[in-house]
Amino acid sequence: VEDAAAIRRVIEIIRREQQRSLLVVVSACSGVTNDLIGAAHAVRDGDEGRALSILGAISDRHRLLAGALLKPVETGETRGAAAKRNEIVSAMDAMFDDLRNVVHGVHLLGELTRRSVDAMTSCGERLSSLILHAAAEAAGFPTVLVDARQVMVTDKNYSSAQPQIEKVALRAKEIMLPLLKQGIVVITQGFIGAAEDASVTTIGRGGSDLSAAIFGSVLGAEEIQIWTDVDGMMTADPRIIPESRPIGLMSFDEASELAYFGAKVLHPRTILPAVRNNIPVRVLNSRRPEFQGTLIVRRVPEELRSQDRQDVIKSIACKRGIVVINVGSSRMLMAHGFLARLFTIFADYEKSVDVVATSEVSVSLTVDSEDSLPEITEELEQIGETRISRNKAIICVVGEGMKHTSGIAARIFGALANARVNIEMVSEGASEINLTLVVDDKDVDRTVRVLHDEFFPAHGAGQNCHPEPGVSS
Repeated sequence: VEDAAAIRRVIEIIRREQQRSLLVVVSACSGVTNDLIGAAHAVRDGDEGRALSILGAISDRHRLLAGALLKPVETGETRGAAAKRNEIVSAMDAMFDDLRNVVHGVHLLGELTRRSVDAMTSCGERLSSLILHAAAEAAGFPTVLVDARQVMVTDKNYSSAQPQIEKVALRAKEIMLPLLKQGIVVITQGFIGAAEDASVTTIGRGGSDLSAAIFGSVLGAEEIQIWTDVDGMMTADPRIIPESRPIGLMSFDEASELAYFGAKVLHPRTILPAVRNNIPVRVLNSRRPEFQGTLIVRRVPEELRSQDRQDVIKSIACKRGIVVINVGSSRMLMAHGFLARLFTIFADYEKSVDVVATSEVSVSLTVDSEDSLPEITEELEQIGETRISRNKAIICVVGEGMKHTSGIAARIFGALANARVNIEMVSEGASEINLTLVVDDKDVDRTVRVLHDEFFPAHGAGQNCHPEPGVSS
C-alpha cells in the first residue's frame, strides 16, 4: 500500500477474490513506520521541531494519497462521496493532532517510553487502512473497517507484545466473523493491538503478516495470503542473485527455516499460527497478481516431490551481522552440566542462539546482535576461555530432499572449496532439512552465488516452479 497505484491494485485483488469471504489485513505505507520512529527519536533527543516536521511530511503524504484515490470523477461527484472524503480527512487530522500531543508530552517529560513509541508507530497502519477502506467503498465494495485494537489482545510488552490467542479468537469470532458471514469485506490493521487496559501495543517488525496469520488461524481460514512485491519465496535473495527463481510449492518446515535464516519475504513467526491449524499460506506478488506465487503447506505430498537429485535443495538464505562466540574449556571433557550452565547464561539475558556446534572441549555458537554481549562474555569467561568473532554471516541451505539424498554436503563443500571460500563453522539442522555454514560477511555474496550455481544451474530454469498442486492443506 505504498502509493495510490498500489492501493488500486489491492482493490483489484479484492475484486478478483470477492466471491470468497475476505479479511484484508493492511500494513503501513512504505517507510511510514520508520518515519514515525524517526520522529519519536527526534523528540527523545530534544528536537521537538524536527519531530513535528516529520509528522507534517507524513500528514501531507497521506492527504495527497487520499486526494488521489477519492478525487471527484469527471461525471460529477455525489454529495455522499464528498462527505466521505471530508470524513476521512477529518479522521486523519484528528490522528495527527493526537500524534502531536504525544510528541509534546515526550518533550515535556524528557523521556521516551516504549508505550509512547507504540502509540506513535501504530498510526501508520491506522492511516493506510482508513484510506484503503474509503477507496474500496468508492470503488463499489461494501467494506467495514474494524479497529485491530478491539480484536488483537496482547500483553503489555510494548513494541514486542505477545498476542493472547484465546482472547483474540473470542474477539475475532464476536466482531469479525458475523460481518464475514454476510459477505462484507472486512479491513483491519496488522502490527497493532491493545492490552486489556486499552493501551496501544505493537507486535514487532514484520507484525502485519503475523497479524494476518493469527486472524486467519482463529477464524479457520481456508487460506492465508501474504501479498508482497516479489513472486513468492525464491531460490535466493534476488538482490544477490537477480536470476533467482520463485518456488512453486514448499513445506512449512522449509519456509520456517528460510524465514528464520534471512529470507525477507516472510517474518520468522508468521507461519506458526498457520502450521498449528494446518492452513495453507500463499505468498503472492501484488504487482503481478496473475502469477501463482508460492504455496506453503504442512507437508508436500509424496507424489509431488521430485526424485531429481538436482531438485533436492529449495533455497539458499543468508543472515548478516552475526557474532560467533567460542567457549573452550578442558572442564567440558566428560563433564555433565557444562552445556546447561553455558546456555543458562544466554537464557538469563533473553538472548537467542541461532547456530551451535560442539566438540569435546569447546562450543561455538552464533547470536545476531551485540546486545548484552559484554555482560554475557564476562560470565562465559568464568566457565571457559571465550573468543568473540564479529562481522560473520550465516548461510543456510534448505531442502527436505537433503535427508533422502546422499552427497549433498560433498557438493556444498566441494563447490566452496573450488571458490576458495573459508567456512568457519558448520551445523546440520536437527530437522534434517538444512545445512548451516558460517562465513565472513565479506564472502556472503560470493558464497550464495557459488551455491546457487551448483544447485540451480542456468539450464535448469524452472525446475522448482512446480505446477499448481491440487491440495488445500
